[in-house]
Amino acid sequence: MDLQSGVETSESRFAAYVEALSSAVGHADRVAPLKAYCTGLILPGERKSVEPMAARVEPGRVQAAHQSLHHFVAKADWSDAAVLAVVRAQVLPIVEAQGRIRAWIVDDTGFPKKGRHSIGVARQYCGQLGKQDNCQIAVSLSVANNEASLPIGYRLYLPEAWANDPDRRTKAGVPEDVTFRTKPEIALGEIEAALAAGVPRGVVLADAGYGIDTGFRIAVTALGLTYVVGVQSSTSLWPPGSEPLPPKAWSGRGRPPSLVRRNPQYKPVSAKELVHALPESAWHSVTWREGTHAPLASRFAAVRVRPAHRDYWRSAPRPEEWFLVEWPQGESEPTKYWLSTLPRDTTLADLVDQAKLRWRIERDYQELKQEIGLGHYEGRGWRGFHHHATLAIAAYGFLVSERSLIPPSDRPSPALLEAPRLSEDYRPRGTPATTRAPRPQLDRHHSH
Repeated sequence: MDLQSGVETSESRFAAYVEALSSAVGHADRVAPLKAYCTGLILPGERKSVEPMAARVEPGRVQAAHQSLHHFVAKADWSDAAVLAVVRAQVLPIVEAQGRIRAWIVDDTGFPKKGRHSIGVARQYCGQLGKQDNCQIAVSLSVANNEASLPIGYRLYLPEAWANDPDRRTKAGVPEDVTFRTKPEIALGEIEAALAAGVPRGVVLADAGYGIDTGFRIAVTALGLTYVVGVQSSTSLWPPGSEPLPPKAWSGRGRPPSLVRRNPQYKPVSAKELVHALPESAWHSVTWREGTHAPLASRFAAVRVRPAHRDYWRSAPRPEEWFLVEWPQGESEPTKYWLSTLPRDTTLADLVDQAKLRWRIERDYQELKQEIGLGHYEGRGWRGFHHHATLAIAAYGFLVSERSLIPPSDRPSPALLEAPRLSEDYRPRGTPATTRAPRPQLDRHHSH
């Protein structure tokens, strides 16, 4: 197949894909901006905010296209959940054709922001920057197998300072039913929605930001799902073969004691302490997948433990689960810790393979940000933030489905869509005309 015919085939599939999405946006007059917005997200370009996309998609009528796209993403009342449901229906069968869904990956991502007026902006830890700074944070749920992954849930984390401020809520258009929820609580809501929608089940994977939340782990188990989640070196555990002391014997007076016990001589240990007590025979080298240049391998140990966090308020010990540790050769300390409710007979290699499948979310976010422009939205409102993200996920879903048609040896694929030629006299807003200032240093260019 030559390049030109390949582009035409991709364009016809894209048209059919957008046609399916149009059923979820309501009015017929939203179909054209839906197609234009998704096209703008897929086409090459440094910025995927509204105006640059309008210029790329409709170079002959940039101002009108800008107004149309802005209204569609920031104002129009269509359902993010309905669009994401159509994306799932279109893309998941293609993903599953390459292998069963193995994981539901919970994660969050940050978007640095200079000002403080955009919805949800607060000084908080931003992974993209590796430090605390002004940013927005969104929590996502993705489904994955060995070959592909797709975000199916996405929700802005609204800090308490925002959630409890009526004026800021009104200006940003925060819905009345949106209250403060922690990131693990948001993730649980996305998991519950996925279960209700009948999404094929997978093992829940999450980093320590979620795994250290005992309530999150308990809730995942209560929903009938298993997990492999990161924890910290300070996590409190009962070592293999040990558990809390039983309730005290009843003296015959008052209410019979019902809570398990510990004492200064008999108590749980930290994950780090447990690891340092493991014998050398507990450690094994495991290779989990092929990397870019070589197989990925490291040193791991796994033992059965009981989580101990505040179990002195319980009437019975917590069930046993896997404690998995990675300690690469040559490192002075372990680099990662996990807890997992995978079955007791799970092999070390399978534990590692499942835990490491979480890498796919890192690739998702990298491509969503760098190729699709997930973080490029410049509006300040709740609706626009989520509409832009939903359309970015929809565009990414199309890329995922297209890649499945290309043998791995042929990747990367050629450009899927071709952009119209931009008119020579087009200038983004804020860009001065060449004759505006006699001295160039007096012109001020604000990138968008």
